[in-house]
Amino acid sequence: MAGGLVALLDDVAALARLAAASVDDVAAAAGKASAKAAGVVVDDAAVTPRYVHGVDPKRELSIIGRIAKGSLRNKLLFILPGLLLLSQFLPWVLTPLLMVGGAYLCFEGAEKIWHVLHPHHEKKEEPSSAQGPEAEQHVVSGAIRTDFILSTEIMVISLNEVADEPFLSRAVILVLVALGITALVYGVVALIVRMDDVGVSLAGRTSTLAQRTGTLLVKAMPKVLSALAVIGIAAMLWVGGHIILVGTDDLGWHTIYGWVHDLEHWIADVMPFADGAFEWVANTAASAVLGLLIGAVVVLLVNGVKRLRRGKASAAH
Repeated sequence: MAGGLVALLDDVAALARLAAASVDDVAAAAGKASAKAAGVVVDDAAVTPRYVHGVDPKRELSIIGRIAKGSLRNKLLFILPGLLLLSQFLPWVLTPLLMVGGAYLCFEGAEKIWHVLHPHHEKKEEPSSAQGPEAEQHVVSGAIRTDFILSTEIMVISLNEVADEPFLSRAVILVLVALGITALVYGVVALIVRMDDVGVSLAGRTSTLAQRTGTLLVKAMPKVLSALAVIGIAAMLWVGGHIILVGTDDLGWHTIYGWVHDLEHWIADVMPFADGAFEWVANTAASAVLGLLIGAVVVLLVNGVKRLRRGKASAAH
């Protein structure tokens, strides 16, 4: 995935010739920055399909296109100028802001789990497109809000990789990263959610192999989309927890990340043959657990505030 993005960035870099002293240097830096953010790109691609889960298939590409436009608008009009100004004048603000975004992701993931554990016995919802344009807009707006957090993390990670570059080079590099990653993520998402159409097309061909492959795709895609909806929730907890885990360490509170590092070292001593795989799993699991705990606390606080408001409203009436 990162390799394809580097190739894309190399092509787009030609457009920045007048803005950068060396196109090759800018393209290389953009590729390096985007590669460092590849893990978050995967999470972004996993989160997005859940917003079209259960949606009328005729509206899937339209919704993904609207989310992609919102994502690009987030990156270029809001995140990029803000990060450039902060990195230039208030670099110490970036970590706390990123941690606030991480807490929001934790809340989003934990809230979905809360609804599963405490169902409201509501009637089964229709696809958002069947409910009308307002319901579809609600889906799109929610996806763009979540994308804003993930996009901010991608851009901050990328910015950290090119922090030593001149201001203009930083701006050009981040524009390239924003364009390339948005195209990559939402291109992959569109391919995932429309794979069933590919299956139908293959199933209608004369080749036995094509028919079997098409039938398999058609049967598998609903399960894949359902699984991605779950993976998206897990990704929010993982990413949000990891943002906060790293942020506490960057701000000087090393206790929690120290425990995680101790666990990684213990695993490395016990299973040296794993070549870092189990240490990564340990770090990921710790981030997800931390994200779930923080998200659960935020969910309880939010629900408590809602109950207080409902109580005051009932008392007023």
